[in-house]
Parts: sequence; structure tokens; C-alpha cells
Amino acid sequence: MNEALIAEPVTITGHGGDEIEAYVARPIGDGPYPGVVVIHHMPGWDRETREIARRFAANNYLAITHHLYSREGKGTDYHDAAAAARARGGVSDAQFLGDTAGAVDYLRSLPSSNGKVGTIGYCSGGRQTYIAACRLDIDAAVDCYGGSVVATPDQLNELRPVAPIDLTPEMGCPILCVFGEQDANPSPEHRIAIEAALTAAGKTYEIASYPDAGHAFFATDRPAYRPEAANDGWARIFDFFGRHLKGAN
Repeated sequence: MNEALIAEPVTITGHGGDEIEAYVARPIGDGPYPGVVVIHHMPGWDRETREIARRFAANNYLAITHHLYSREGKGTDYHDAAAAARARGGVSDAQFLGDTAGAVDYLRSLPSSNGKVGTIGYCSGGRQTYIAACRLDIDAAVDCYGGSVVATPDQLNELRPVAPIDLTPEMGCPILCVFGEQDANPSPEHRIAIEAALTAAGKTYEIASYPDAGHAFFATDRPAYRPEAANDGWARIFDFFGRHLKGAN
């Protein structure tokens, strides 16, 4: 653990050249350090998301979390920005990819970067992480109970035109998928379908599945929190990123 950190808001260039808000946490030191992009969940760019970024920094990672709803309200309460984004149907997959590519580029541009960057996301951010693993130049991905990775045609629309599971053959990095078996979305059936798709496509993947946990079991501020599953999940995440992100390119 490295408790000597710098954490601060920054502005990055996102989709379409838009300037969006982000928050960076990094160890004080020359590195080189691997990077992690923390993708926030549907409720928004909240304090807990920034705490996750600081947790990675304390473990010698460069971490950034970017505000996917920044266009709906820079500098405003994140609840208001999230509500405005949901009112227009949410963030399109194309916009998400452009914003996240900007976050990846920002981390790689830091002098203390080792050039390797992974992504991690929870709930809707887990779904988006799965897409990032298939469409962006990243080195590892962690999908924490990403809902709607498996989607039927009637669940698709102009903003989200393709089911993430159908992108699996394009996946260009190792992925760790973390599930609670009491979850409804992703359900145990979704887990089986995702694992089958990853196997069929010959991808490098790991599955962590917890029988006594449901959705959002990492969230310490929710009744869904399951300490035993969350602690083991964090250990698996750091082991996974350590194996795939440490060392120089």
C-alpha cells in the first residue's frame, strides 16, 4: 500500500472533442505504474467511484474516473446530471467509447505510466467495460456484474445497437467477470452464456462467481454489501490486474 497520493479533478478530451470532467488519483513517485480507468455506475459519478480510484492509487496504480454525464451538468450535483442523462435515454455506446478512449489516452500520457491500462466497471459500467474490451486498445478489463451484456433484440436501440456479448469475437484483452449468483441482471443464465461465448471465441478470461451475493455486493453503503464476497473479489481484481498490467510494454 502507498498512502502518499495525489488526487484531483482534471479535464480530458472525450467523444467528439468535448471537454469532460474527470478525477485522477495517483501515487507520489516516478513509477512506472500501470493505469486503471474506473467506469462509474448508472447512478452517476459519485463519491464511492472516486474512492475506488483512490484505492487503486494506494495500490500503486494510476487511476482515472471520467464523468460520463459531464455534458448534462459540469460542476453540478451528480444526481442531477445522472437524472438528465437517463431522461434522454442514457449514454450512447459510441459516446462512452469516445470518452473512455480519452481517459485511456490521458493515463498513458502521464510520465509515470508504464503504458498499460485496464478498465473496471460496475453494473452499467460493467456492461460498458465489456464493450471497451472489445472496441478499445486496452490491456485488461474487469466486468463487475455488468447488466445487459446479454440482450435480446427488443432491448437494443439507437444508443445501444449491439448486445455486448455479440462483440465477444472482437475482444482484444483478458477479462475478469465477477458475478453474484443471486443477481437477476446478470443472472446465472447470463453468466453461463457469457462464459460460453468467451470460450467459443478462444478468449483469455476468468470468472469469479459468489453464491451468497447479488447485485452491487461491492457497495459498502448498500444493504446488498457482502463483505466476504467483496473482499475475495478485490483480491481477485488486484491479482488479475497485477498479472496483466504490471511491467512495461
